[in-house]
Amino acid sequence: MKSRRLHATRLVLACALLPSLLTAQEWSRFRGPNGTGASEATTIPVKWNDGDINWRTQLPGIGHSSPIAWGNKLFLLSADPKTATRYVLCVDSETGDVLWQRDYKSLPHHLHARSSFASSTPGTDADRVYVAWSIPEKTTLRALDHTGTEVWTRDLGSWTSQHGYGASPIVYKDLLILHNSQQANGLKPQQTESGQKPGRSFMFAFETGTGKEVWRKELKSMNVCYSVPFIFSPPQGGPDELVCTSTGNGIFSLDPLTGEENWSIDVFKMRTVNSPITAGGLIFGTNGSGAYSGNFLVAVRGGHKPEVVFQLKNSGKFKAPYVPSLIAYGDLVFCLYDRGFASCIDSKTGKIHWFERTNTSFNGSPVRIRDKIYIADEEGIVWVLAASTKYQVLAKNPLGNPTRSTPAVASGRICFRTYSDSEPFSQLVSIGGKTP
Repeated sequence: MKSRRLHATRLVLACALLPSLLTAQEWSRFRGPNGTGASEATTIPVKWNDGDINWRTQLPGIGHSSPIAWGNKLFLLSADPKTATRYVLCVDSETGDVLWQRDYKSLPHHLHARSSFASSTPGTDADRVYVAWSIPEKTTLRALDHTGTEVWTRDLGSWTSQHGYGASPIVYKDLLILHNSQQANGLKPQQTESGQKPGRSFMFAFETGTGKEVWRKELKSMNVCYSVPFIFSPPQGGPDELVCTSTGNGIFSLDPLTGEENWSIDVFKMRTVNSPITAGGLIFGTNGSGAYSGNFLVAVRGGHKPEVVFQLKNSGKFKAPYVPSLIAYGDLVFCLYDRGFASCIDSKTGKIHWFERTNTSFNGSPVRIRDKIYIADEEGIVWVLAASTKYQVLAKNPLGNPTRSTPAVASGRICFRTYSDSEPFSQLVSIGGKTP
């Protein structure tokens, strides 16, 4: 009898855990599960040929945001580079067929030369997909169900930046959270002449089902920042924390249910574009500028008395990424620098295991598949590196078109987004899924 009760208890626990385990495998936001960029897929080749490509699908418009996935559906935001019309797209991950497309007219406005009108990665859950974009006068946050039917829309007001919009929403429990950083310093003359004022930055949370605002936390507005938050579970225990980075607030932690600040540490003077990660119980972020000379990486221990554990500045032996996010494997942190370098550091000490020249430019962020790192350079060559203390380039695989996006990994496949400037279109390329 005791054995039966024990078996029944185990079965109940397994059933209770199953939904969370399944959800953890969905690539439902920028860089997948909790922004880690990590997957344990076993069916993605290191080096591939045409036989490993499942399909190529051409899509309208261009964009540098990433595809996301739920089940057998890929979701994507794209835009016409001339009219700024936004396209929300759903693609069958097994066949590459476009299941539906929703078009939203918009107005063109000034962008950074390396940006696009679709630089925000959507977020999704089991019921809806969430997209965001902005023109200077209006910021749109929209939810559609998985059939493409609009569920709700919110106007979050004006948005100030000379670079273009790039905030990517995430889902936490039944909340949709959005880091809405805006520019307050150094506005260009054309911006002030057109009536733009210094922006106000907020972290927002909305009910996923209704779009009703649950909380907002005003942040310090300096440089517009594009970091996507993640959920941090303190190694010493305690409630979940929403962690993000910005120029004004540095590395900071909020209660994801209320928006109340847990702690912050002022460590950045320049813009944060990439997104923070955790490794070795620490939180990592970088900041910099397009000039790259002053970039640096910082490792912070959070808590009531947050502290900087170590900091690595750009030098002849290390380069901190500006746009590509960091990626971890155990206690190792890998840095793919925008312009021609890569490095590996120890997450607990800051020791540099290796620093190597790549002679290529990276704009998207890396993903890790088991013990290998995949990142596409701007020419559309996918580099596969060993996630180890020794520098090893395992393969270089051409995609056929340039890319500035981060891939998605779902259902045992990796999906890259490329673009063409000559005839504006995006292309999704799906690779893997077959037993080696």
